[in-house]
Amino acid sequence: MDRFIRQYSLNGFGLEKQQKLASAKILVVGAGGLGCPALLYLAAAGIGHIGVADGDQVSLSNLNRQVIFGEQDLGKPKVEVVQSYFSKKYSDLQIEIYPFYLTQENSLDIISRYDVVIDGSDNFQTRYMVNDACYLLEKPLIMGSIFQNEGQVSVLNGKGKTCPNYRDIFPEPPEAHEVPNCSETGVLGVLPGIIGTFQAAEAIKLLAGFGQTLSGKLLVYDLLSQISNVFDVGINEASRALIPKSEKEFLEMDYSLSCGTVQEISWDNAVEMLTQQDNLLVDIREDHEQPKIKEIEHMKIPMAEVETKLDQFAQQDRILICCQSGIRSLKTAQKLSGQLIGKEFYSVKGGVNALPEKYLHND
Repeated sequence: MDRFIRQYSLNGFGLEKQQKLASAKILVVGAGGLGCPALLYLAAAGIGHIGVADGDQVSLSNLNRQVIFGEQDLGKPKVEVVQSYFSKKYSDLQIEIYPFYLTQENSLDIISRYDVVIDGSDNFQTRYMVNDACYLLEKPLIMGSIFQNEGQVSVLNGKGKTCPNYRDIFPEPPEAHEVPNCSETGVLGVLPGIIGTFQAAEAIKLLAGFGQTLSGKLLVYDLLSQISNVFDVGINEASRALIPKSEKEFLEMDYSLSCGTVQEISWDNAVEMLTQQDNLLVDIREDHEQPKIKEIEHMKIPMAEVETKLDQFAQQDRILICCQSGIRSLKTAQKLSGQLIGKEFYSVKGGVNALPEKYLHND
């Protein structure tokens, strides 16, 4: 316990609360801009068992805000890097990794093993699914999100179903094209660092029984003004009707449809899919955008012209859309999926920026 002497010497904290942290189990969903700082401070605080779920790999654009990773980790599964990092740093910490994304099929089982969940995900599909799973299981959920220069934090399901959850704040998700991600709007790496650390602080307070948490509250932080506001959150009875009432209803809920999303895939998956007949890759960038794609068969149709050339997709079962960063492709795939019923549309995550150099050239 010597490692934590500065912590349990704090007035009102003590060894008893430190031991509560040591026996606690926390699941962190997403090892990204929010998850990384949360993981750092949860581990440093003495949480005994941490699970981390993420199916992504480290990319160069992650490094300005995902502070556990370095250039030596590029291309590696994030959760494996996390496990290696903490196993060297804290010998008494149990790190359990899930090298895949949470889904309706696995989330209830995984979440049920933990005392508290921290949501560090970056998409509405996961946020609503994790919220509903935590609601069904009566697990506290520490929500964090960022947009441009603003961040939000709240403790959901703090004392079970009688406390506000994510749907009480945001009853239904927006359309995918209405909410850009940090690839499109940009983000200063320090902002998710602050919000992720807030999430860790709320989890520590909740588990140790130390101070007042943000249960029933929504903290909104503005990076540019350094002003924080805390708003009361009440129960929205109408929103409760949107939550599945059982495991069966949870498994039947179509989160993809309700969140207005299409599936995003990696370039590895895209290249593999393109080896199959009747699958097509469409580059919707303008002619002047560099670099160009080589050695991968594809069709070029600028985004503005796609809807006038729907007949080009008549023979394809699956259409993969790519752009420079993955933002325009997601919007386009979403729009086309509503026009060409029966076709499967995919957006290539990260766009050409994430494509390995061997497939690129400049004119």
